[in-house]
Amino acid sequence: MFGALVRRVVPVREGETLPLLLATAYGFAILYSYYLLRPVRDEIGAAERGNLQILWTAVFVVMLLAVPLYSAAVARWPRAVFVPLANRFFAANLLVFYAALYLLPESARAWIDRVFYVWVSVFALFVVTVFWGFVADLFRHEQGKRLFGFIAVGSSLGGIAGSATTAALAQHVPVFLLLLMAVLPLEVASWCARALDRHAQRQPATLAREPEARIGGSAWSGVRLVFRSPALLRIALWLLLMTFASTILYFVQAHMLGETYTDRALRRVFLARVDLAVNVLTIATQIFLTAHILRRLGVGMTLALLPAVALVGFVALGTAPSLAVLVVVRVLYDSGRHALAKPAREVLFTLVGREERYKAKAFIDAVVYRGGDLASGWIYAGLAALGLSVGAIALAAVPVAGGWMLIARQLGRWEAQDRS
Repeated sequence: MFGALVRRVVPVREGETLPLLLATAYGFAILYSYYLLRPVRDEIGAAERGNLQILWTAVFVVMLLAVPLYSAAVARWPRAVFVPLANRFFAANLLVFYAALYLLPESARAWIDRVFYVWVSVFALFVVTVFWGFVADLFRHEQGKRLFGFIAVGSSLGGIAGSATTAALAQHVPVFLLLLMAVLPLEVASWCARALDRHAQRQPATLAREPEARIGGSAWSGVRLVFRSPALLRIALWLLLMTFASTILYFVQAHMLGETYTDRALRRVFLARVDLAVNVLTIATQIFLTAHILRRLGVGMTLALLPAVALVGFVALGTAPSLAVLVVVRVLYDSGRHALAKPAREVLFTLVGREERYKAKAFIDAVVYRGGDLASGWIYAGLAALGLSVGAIALAAVPVAGGWMLIARQLGRWEAQDRS
């Protein structure tokens, strides 16, 4: 019955329902885990708002170390091994944080918070990058345009469930418990990955079977691939400009939230409720609109919608800077990023080789993303140090959003040429 319901709302074809649901469940699990932890991280960010650029520098350094280690695992092991291994590695880290919070004295809490902030920022990108690289390796380009929007529904449902859980529990349970709760869905994600790989081996007409030859290459070969490919460079630039827009919004949020609420539990509740609103709008878009928008507008125009929202949002924040305006802009921006821009960008990776899907993608999604965060954070700090208000900083970001739209159109032309 559930499969029949899925076929009514998704342009799914024979044999695709089970892998579609498994991929959706995988996305649900990792985002449920992340959104249990995200309000905890963002509340730490609000408390440490004077040190955010330093924390983001630490995140970037950790990413530079983590990407080659992941690339080495990709080169050595099949996807049925390294994908579950990545999820279980982060689950083990959460157990270490739990032990630290439980066993170390309260005087160590500030440093545990800072390390945890850096860790969650790395975790958030890596588990999602591994997931979408794996999905792009399983599903073909034509399938991606039809199915990636619905697969992303699992991520949004996970975000809704995680946000709702944290909003309900944040004022009533210690933060230690949230860390333990985030371990189980990571194990579920590992089992979903194994099941998808087994299905691909049994049904290669539906999903792409993994070749016998290993991906190979060195730990740094993904970096070279990015700089040798005009298409991958444009994807990296698109993402870099997205991180600039996202970082400006994040710092504006941290500033306004820190000024409005002094109670840390209330900040967590506020952030969790905003995340809940984002995910409700995201899932409605993913179910009913994403596949149709991708097929009608194409990948390029779909990618251009997010910078258009950012441009209008920065103008609104520049002319009327308030927490209420920020909430509206962030809900529209974040829902567009998850419901439209994310599936559209992941479709592009179905057009490249396996080394690009795992290694180059990891470099783009991790190092370029967090490098963009780092640079943008320092830019924001510099503009604030010059005396610019949050409204003036938002207006300064408007031209960047315009250039971001042009890159999206160029990616659309490449996608149309490559698949023709």
